[in-house]
Amino acid sequence: MRLYYLFAMDFRTIVPVSNQSPKINYDANIALFGSCFVENIGDKLQYFKFNVLQNPFGIIFHPVALRNLFQRIDENYTYSERDIFQLNDLYSCFEVHSQMNHPDRSLMINRLNNSLENTRSFLQESSHVIITLGTAWGYVLNQDERLVANCHKVAQSNFTKKIFSSEEIKKSLFEISNIIWTLNGNAKIIFTVSPVRHLKDGFVENQLSKATLITALHEYRKEMKLKFDKKTKYFPSYEIVMDELRDYRFYSKDMVHLSEIAIDYIWEKFKESWIEPEIYPIMKEVDTIQKGLEHRPFNEDSPKHREFLDKLSLKIENLQHKRPSIKF
Repeated sequence: MRLYYLFAMDFRTIVPVSNQSPKINYDANIALFGSCFVENIGDKLQYFKFNVLQNPFGIIFHPVALRNLFQRIDENYTYSERDIFQLNDLYSCFEVHSQMNHPDRSLMINRLNNSLENTRSFLQESSHVIITLGTAWGYVLNQDERLVANCHKVAQSNFTKKIFSSEEIKKSLFEISNIIWTLNGNAKIIFTVSPVRHLKDGFVENQLSKATLITALHEYRKEMKLKFDKKTKYFPSYEIVMDELRDYRFYSKDMVHLSEIAIDYIWEKFKESWIEPEIYPIMKEVDTIQKGLEHRPFNEDSPKHREFLDKLSLKIENLQHKRPSIKF
């Protein structure tokens, strides 16, 4: 009896996720901003063919750096040569991620301004905005004491590393949400804290950073409850990893980022909380088609493969007839 009880026990704690609304369906417009973890969720949404704008300025780990970009949107800012610099044959901007870099100066400036314009337009139509906070540690450029979103491999002697206070981060969250609601008063903002470990900061420092982000976020939501409780929500991705998946099996080889199994698990939790159950059959059809498109045959010219492609094309045509917004 004791042995049966031992094997029947569940050696973990389950983090509850609540049923949220308004649900995400195929009419939703979903904007995602923040750390690399938000791209795990964004990639899933894109895979299932939702209408998504994902990190238009690249990965932004720090909430104050993200606030700075939202201020650019709010003030209808126009980037110019004063905002970029050249290093290692690439033009960069301290306000955005290095994936925005470009070897052509004019194209780099155009890329920055197009991102501002596209983000502003998308936010005006967004039903949901997902923001993931990555770290409270930031690098301040010594020459003008501004936080950079990315150092772009500039010598570290040009920066001072500091941890921002929960009060500074909370203030940035208020400013971000106010800008979003100025553009679109109906947008639902979903906040989460990234479970990705920033061990380059140090083990103790990483925990301090996450604690600061969580404190700032929950203080923000506590104050928001007085006015806009239904307009912001918290999704516990950090807590799911810490309490349900507390095992190194759920990390990738670098022991920093999450494994595919962990990402899939968190996605299922997010789906349970936020995705409209009525569209699950559509998502299953999309998944079948996506797997078909990823299939690589031994012989592309075989009759069997041509038959497979014809059936796949018919599935796409039938699905797009039901959901014209879905494109492959």
